[in-house]
Amino acid sequence: MATYKEIRGSQIEAVSSDPSNPVEGQVWYNTTDNVLKGQAATSVGAWASGGNLNTGRAAAGAAGIYTAALIFGGNTSGPYARNETESYDGSSWTEVNNLNTGRHKLGGAGVQTSAIAISGDDTSTYYGITEIWNGTNWTEVNNLNTTRSYVASAGVSNTSALAAGGFSTPPATGYDNTETWNGTNWTEVNDLNQARRDFAGSNGTQTSALVYGGDQDPPSFALTESWNGTNWTEVGDLNAATTAGAGAGSDNTSALQFGGNPRPGVGVNTELWNGSSWTETSNLPTAISNNTGTGTATNALSMGGTTPSIQVTTNEWTGAGAGLTRTFTDS
Repeated sequence: MATYKEIRGSQIEAVSSDPSNPVEGQVWYNTTDNVLKGQAATSVGAWASGGNLNTGRAAAGAAGIYTAALIFGGNTSGPYARNETESYDGSSWTEVNNLNTGRHKLGGAGVQTSAIAISGDDTSTYYGITEIWNGTNWTEVNNLNTTRSYVASAGVSNTSALAAGGFSTPPATGYDNTETWNGTNWTEVNDLNQARRDFAGSNGTQTSALVYGGDQDPPSFALTESWNGTNWTEVGDLNAATTAGAGAGSDNTSALQFGGNPRPGVGVNTELWNGSSWTETSNLPTAISNNTGTGTATNALSMGGTTPSIQVTTNEWTGAGAGLTRTFTDS
């Protein structure tokens, strides 16, 4: 019978900590935990619990990836609009320097060390405020041209971002305005095909983004639009119309939608976008709305939200094909 070394070309190592970048099929013995472990690839995406937020909140902004994320602003039951910022290292959240202006229903984009917080409101005042994060502090810079909250946003840093849709004072009709950020100023560009608010974006780039869901007070939408850097194009609808959900993704060809207005079959929904259509996949553990998302379609975070009580929970998404460390047991 062939040995593991003959099959894999290496022996089972005894190590004091798990390897930082294991490959599929690699097996090792962790002498600290006294367990045998191996690296597998997930066959179906799934959600798992992550570290709790220090400040529970809903309708916050976010930036970054699932092992290096930032959450900022949002609302609680009192005081309502928050300015707290927290940083995630893949297992726990740490409080860092606050936003200059507390607000909720704001947009966020970028990475953990170079993020942008866009617009928002505090229930009585709507903001066009833009703040940029340099890894340590927030700095107020030039405002959006159109004051609003509930925007969908995308971008790779605090010098390149996109803001679309949203709304301001009643009547609560959604906007179709789209603006791009060059690190200094916002510029109005081509509008969305469907004006809307309270919808999700893919955390894509300024030239390749996706927005989906939302509402026009009412109705709620399943509509998805793809941005190519110049124009919005309507593409395949979500399977379930939703508002107040969250999203993640790297561009307009790969995205994830999760949570939303908690009515039957929607608040737990997770849907995966492959560039042309949405597929329903593994649900969130609990129906939730006004949650905040960041990351990619393969590895994402769902943070906070309402159930309807304000939540501190973080849920981590690992998509199909992603690496996963498993522990072997006798059973």
